Amino acid sequence: MKRYLFSLISICTLALAAAAIAGAQVRPPTPRGSQKAAVTQTLGTTEVSVTYSRPAIFGRKVFGDWPKPTSGEATLDNGNDRPKDAPLVPWGHVWRTGANEATLFSVNDDVLINGQPLAAGKYSLHTIPGKDGEWTIIFNKDDGQWGSFSYDSKKDVLRVKAKAEWLAAGTELLTFDIEPDVPAKLGDVASKGTVVLRWEKLRLPFTVEVKDMVGSTMTRLAAYVAAAKADDPGPRISAGNYAKANKRTEQANAWFEEALRLNDAMIATKETFQNLQRKATILLNLGRNSDALAAAERAVVVGKADSNIKPADIAALEKRIADIKAGKQ
Repeated sequence: MKRYLFSLISICTLALAAAAIAGAQVRPPTPRGSQKAAVTQTLGTTEVSVTYSRPAIFGRKVFGDWPKPTSGEATLDNGNDRPKDAPLVPWGHVWRTGANEATLFSVNDDVLINGQPLAAGKYSLHTIPGKDGEWTIIFNKDDGQWGSFSYDSKKDVLRVKAKAEWLAAGTELLTFDIEPDVPAKLGDVASKGTVVLRWEKLRLPFTVEVKDMVGSTMTRLAAYVAAAKADDPGPRISAGNYAKANKRTEQANAWFEEALRLNDAMIATKETFQNLQRKATILLNLGRNSDALAAAERAVVVGKADSNIKPADIAALEKRIADIKAGKQ
């Protein structure tokens, strides 16, 4: 009896495992009628991407009326079941917003979508088209589903409203773009952009804004410094410069102090024009101007004794020394 139960359990386990493997099979790499595409845009240091498939119109009716379901938000994504005269994208029905797999929206930092918070992650992107021009954009945590066939609203993470626009010229192939905002002035960095869906004569935009561009950048800088060579002051200086410019003074000083320690170790081995000049820069960032002045003056002495140092570089440092003494730095 025990042997029989053991065999039965083993068979059931193997059957379940086989079913799981079959369900997780990768689809064969054969050509598709609606080819895959992707668009990626960096906002600050945050990557936003949309991966989708691009159906063509081929003279078909894209948007239009179709009886709504008696309950819930049904989908007509399945072309095999869709009635012949039904539009590809009926008003009021859930749509995968593309073809094949549901469109995938991914972002590696927390963002605001039309002003509403969305955590970093990957989401299937569905829409509910509104005949009145008001669309619902859905971010659903089931990021691997085929079409909207298995769409479950209980897995929604965020829904936002977006206003559709209708253009004079049409677009044959469904297209996503991500358009970053133009910075206010040269040197600024855009932390906000607009994702735009175009198909037929539709233009559907929604905004993506990085919630904390400085914070996300600081996190990446910490990883950048941690991965840098243990004896290289350069990455610490670069990270410190960004932190100081964005008023993260405590962290900036910590990176500058670490860079100073590494640079002093180089100087202890051999004084060079370069490492003495770098020491002066670090000390200026730490607000130690008198020490910075002494390091810069020593760099000039060492530089003039080194035939490999260009006179123009020494002259530039002497100009900087004059600026320090005049209180300009």
